[in-house]
Amino acid sequence: MIRMFHVFKTFPNKIHALWDINLHVKKGEFVFLVGPTGAGKTTLLKLVYRGILPSKGQVIVDGVNLSRLKLSLVPYLRREIGIVFQDFKLLYDRNVFENVAFSLRVVGTKNIIIKQKVNEVLDIIGLYEKKNTYPHLLSGGEQQKLCIARAVVSRPLILLTDEPTGNLDPETSWEIMKLLFKINVWGTTVIVASHDKLMVDKAQKRVIRLVQGEVVSDARKGIYAKQ
Repeated sequence: MIRMFHVFKTFPNKIHALWDINLHVKKGEFVFLVGPTGAGKTTLLKLVYRGILPSKGQVIVDGVNLSRLKLSLVPYLRREIGIVFQDFKLLYDRNVFENVAFSLRVVGTKNIIIKQKVNEVLDIIGLYEKKNTYPHLLSGGEQQKLCIARAVVSRPLILLTDEPTGNLDPETSWEIMKLLFKINVWGTTVIVASHDKLMVDKAQKRVIRLVQGEVVSDARKGIYAKQ
């Protein structure tokens, strides 16, 4: 599903964000990216959805070499990739239903299908009863659930999440993680960038550790603390 071959990323300020990255994430896998601040986790995620291009090397997503992908086709790639950012990026002038519906409306989905898909995902995520509520009235955990609902309403092939539990208490963090496990069961490939050592240890999933832009370990059902 996702392959990287000898990927380097150097920004104009000469910062080497990624150095000779080689990895393969299979369809339906659940993977944690861990490592200290500045290790390159967010940069790696941006490469997957073509937010940036590598300085060298190849990034291949669902069989497509992203460096060769025409700009006109990038929006179609991103329809297959759900993204949950560090900050919520919610539409605070729209209610829960409309926040989730927005991504479907912009691609011309019919209203009857929007209603069906949005209500279904809100029920799964646990926000159906709050579909008419505005984001500022939700708790932090509920806002994160809303972000996840928006990211997966179209059942993407890949879900990328950048520190999805960064500002949440341990109990709420685990609720969010269980939602991500559920989404993974659908067959969605899930990649989670995280600093949350306890949660990563508890999850017992594949762990790729980055340090100064390099992959220093890649452990199946890895333990964050031992890397």
